[in-house]
Amino acid sequence: MIADAHVDLLLELAYREHRLGEQDVFARTWLPLLEAGGVALQVCPVYVDVTVQPEGSLREALGQVASFHRAVAENPEHVVQVRSAADLDEVEAGRRIGLMLSLEGVEQFGVETWPADVFHELGVRMAGLTWNRRNAFSDGAAEAGGGLSRLGRELVDRLVALGVVLDLAHASTGAFAEILERARGAPVIYSHGGCSSVHETPRNLDDAQLRALADAGGIFGLMLHPLAVDPVKRTIDRVVDHLEHAVEVMGAERVCLGGDFTRRLWEAMPAPPEPKDGLAPAGLVPGAGIDGLTGPECYPRLVEALTARGWPQPDVDAVASGNLLRFLRRVLA
Repeated sequence: MIADAHVDLLLELAYREHRLGEQDVFARTWLPLLEAGGVALQVCPVYVDVTVQPEGSLREALGQVASFHRAVAENPEHVVQVRSAADLDEVEAGRRIGLMLSLEGVEQFGVETWPADVFHELGVRMAGLTWNRRNAFSDGAAEAGGGLSRLGRELVDRLVALGVVLDLAHASTGAFAEILERARGAPVIYSHGGCSSVHETPRNLDDAQLRALADAGGIFGLMLHPLAVDPVKRTIDRVVDHLEHAVEVMGAERVCLGGDFTRRLWEAMPAPPEPKDGLAPAGLVPGAGIDGLTGPECYPRLVEALTARGWPQPDVDAVASGNLLRFLRRVLA
């Protein structure tokens, strides 16, 4: 069983449905891949690309939310929307795949905080304030410094009041520390990233940050993308290196998976222009993946690699799904 904290599958669903006019998109595309990989829970982020900001931000975000709800409505025998801990019963019993909405940046909020209530009502249960770039609420990972704006602090307070999990992926170092301090006691996650001690990039966390996340009761999701893992050594063994380091620093109960698989996305839809704040090194093209681990259907290979490294079965089960499921059951209660 796999629980994945981050895959941008809504980008493809919305593109095929709203631009190409296709039907039954989720059932024909991502559902078979999730089933093949043994994925029991998939967190589905809403991400608004810079090419449609600012005018089209809200329209694009709501379009992806509409595609999410269509996927759930059209496949009731196969999937269930996760809004509360009770929805995880079906997931943990293996009867249906759980899909949960999240936000990867809140550019669609403009300069207001009340949209948090609207998106929460639509089912969003996890939210990150920014992508790599600065917005009205927070600095992102591509910024050298800085943290939350006054508006950002107000939004953090509102999300905490709603019970939304705060996602620190893509936050600047300043915002990371400030959110942990301001939201002390609230649920926090780093849904997809890597370990700086294994590969250095602004999208990865150093050991002090990993420990701070663990001390806050948070959970760390390893991003299965060369940007975080290693643009040169794009291997499953290198993925395991990151997982082992995270477990060593945080404990096996604080680590999960955050796939962020992009190869299929840029095969199915036009790749956007590479943003200046994308943080990709020279030569790392859109849609790059880990050799042998390019989509959710490849997850059994990662499980085999962990076993081959001598991981105890309880630790394999915890990182593959148990940790994220337990975390969500606790915070969504």
